[in-house]
Amino acid sequence: MNPAIEPVLHAADIDVVRGGRYLLRDITFTVRPGEHWALLGPNGAGKSTLLTILGAFGHPTNGTVDVLGKRLGRVDMRELRTHIGHVNPRHRIDYPLEAHDVVLSGLTNTPEPDPRRHYTAAEHAHADELLDLLGMGERRNLLWPTMSQGERGRTLIARALIGRPSLLLLDEPATGLDLAAREILLRSVDQLREQVTDMASVLVTHHLEDLPASTSHALLLADGEEVVQGPVDEVLTSEAISKCFAHDVIVERSGGRWAARGV
Repeated sequence: MNPAIEPVLHAADIDVVRGGRYLLRDITFTVRPGEHWALLGPNGAGKSTLLTILGAFGHPTNGTVDVLGKRLGRVDMRELRTHIGHVNPRHRIDYPLEAHDVVLSGLTNTPEPDPRRHYTAAEHAHADELLDLLGMGERRNLLWPTMSQGERGRTLIARALIGRPSLLLLDEPATGLDLAAREILLRSVDQLREQVTDMASVLVTHHLEDLPASTSHALLLADGEEVVQGPVDEVLTSEAISKCFAHDVIVERSGGRWAARGV
């Protein structure tokens, strides 16, 4: 990636301190258009804290964060969040919405489509296109309470994309999925990234097996600090993963996907 291209994200020397404890310490990294980053680390490493800041839901205690060219602390955070696609598999929906309507609700970032808003034919068509892209086209009328966890995950990704964001944040999207549902979800993410070539993404996970093959870069965190970062072939190694998780493992890659096993 050309370093001259304007970053989608840039975090510089950020700390997050809560109750006198460092949740993040001296984190610096940059995400550019078309890059797909993984944030990996054990429980308590600081992954969710970092994603909260990158998604414009919080501020660092020290350091600077620029998201989509806007400096946190100098911008309307709520307005900025409308330009970020955020996928949380624990997203709560209390209404028996059809998949199509769940996707439309992403335009207003509300629990359901805004009844006061007129949704255009183009917006309806775009919602259906996204469901098609994520393998949910034939399930566009499926009701949220009857969806499997995998179907909900793919619907939420479509919802995050309806506003055509330049940045997509995925918070452990494979959580709770069985093997088949996980594979379908990760294949959908790969296809999405192939078709939307200028979009950047950051995916948080504990597990190498939950990384799509299209992952380009990785940042490993442990105890709130960087272990290593860079292109995946340089970062997702047995040595680095063993250090990050404080456990000896062997990392292997086959068919573009990663797996780890104990020594």
